[in-house]
Amino acid sequence: MATTPASSGVLEKDPIGNQEPPVKKDRTHWLYIMVIVAVVAGATIGLVAPDLGKALKPLGTGFVALIKMIIAPVIFCTIVLGIGSIAKAATVGKVGGLALLYFITMSTFALAIGLFVGNLVHPGSGLKLQPYEGAAGGAENATVKFLLELIPGDIPVLPTLVLALFVGFALQSMGKSGEPVLGAIKNIQAVVFRLMMMIMWAAPIGAFGAIAAVVGATGWAAIGSMAILMGAFYVTCALFIIVVLGSLLRAVTGLNIFALMKYLAREYLLIFSTSSSESALPRLIAKMEHAGVSKPVVGITVPTGYSFNLDGTAIYLTMSALFVSTAMGMPMNIGEQISLLVFMIVASKGAAGVTGAGLATLAAGLQSHRPELLDGMGVIVGIDKFMSEARALTNFTGNAVATLLIGKWTKEIDMEQARSVLAGDRPFDELSLTANEH
Repeated sequence: MATTPASSGVLEKDPIGNQEPPVKKDRTHWLYIMVIVAVVAGATIGLVAPDLGKALKPLGTGFVALIKMIIAPVIFCTIVLGIGSIAKAATVGKVGGLALLYFITMSTFALAIGLFVGNLVHPGSGLKLQPYEGAAGGAENATVKFLLELIPGDIPVLPTLVLALFVGFALQSMGKSGEPVLGAIKNIQAVVFRLMMMIMWAAPIGAFGAIAAVVGATGWAAIGSMAILMGAFYVTCALFIIVVLGSLLRAVTGLNIFALMKYLAREYLLIFSTSSSESALPRLIAKMEHAGVSKPVVGITVPTGYSFNLDGTAIYLTMSALFVSTAMGMPMNIGEQISLLVFMIVASKGAAGVTGAGLATLAAGLQSHRPELLDGMGVIVGIDKFMSEARALTNFTGNAVATLLIGKWTKEIDMEQARSVLAGDRPFDELSLTANEH
């Protein structure tokens, strides 16, 4: 069949006369650029005209309100469908059960690392961010109040989470008769995620207002605190990959993490350019099979891992939550941090694959434990995009390592092939992947 180049807007006909639509362009990179421009512009205004910067705070407040609006639907749909995925993965026996146990263990460990580093670094200390009303310094602007009240109120998160768990297990117990309901919820989830994407296109405006306000109130201290958080996050992700995943891979399979990363270099480049590990999913499946892992293990482990093995996202969630609580001058005690960790173990399963879902999950954790901290989340909106690459790369590497580990534990991997592939003796055939895609 004839194909239309991505650069052309003209429809071409195939041999039987049907028109093929032009290839749909991915425009999310424009969102990334717009957020960067907005952050720089907001910081500049905050430094040059502090009073104007503080007056722009409602822009960030309004965006956070939009995120709050979508939390409950995201949590409900993803948890219900997630429980269904667990049931399906577990039914394949040893591979599915072992993979799920590993994913839950590693996600919990990553969340705990995020809490440890957050308590060690204390990013956000000294900022003392204030909610909009407190920063107004006087009577609240009637027009601003009216516009903010147009945004629907949020739905309580914890009751939604409990309801989602019950509904998920109920549908699971119904077997095949529950599949139509799961299909309907999957369609609703598609609408919810489309709404989330629409909201994320307002992120540059929210980031602009939030950054301008915090820099206007605290000056260079805000920029320094955000830089510390981003730097600490990148270092933590790098150490997690090299030390934790690398040591585990070496101990179980004898393979080298740097050789694996070199083998996946093209996928890393793709992920870095899109800020999403989803874009490299088909390539990871093909490359893990080429590395000697059996098709059944790859077919179960990789797709399930994309929903349940989000090491980078887990680190991000706990570190960002501590940043917001510290920046607001209301640090969480140990009990609240442990409670947050338990909540995130479940809720983080809904933070995969969709731009903005990580922000929604972070907001859900804050709202369920310390609702007053949501007012400080606008700063995270501004720097979230800067941390998305490290998140995606860590998630992707974690799933690649998991596939090799599960293959070794279940004796479903050709170790001689794996060693040769990672050594570069048997390079991956890119043409075979292109043929499969067409």
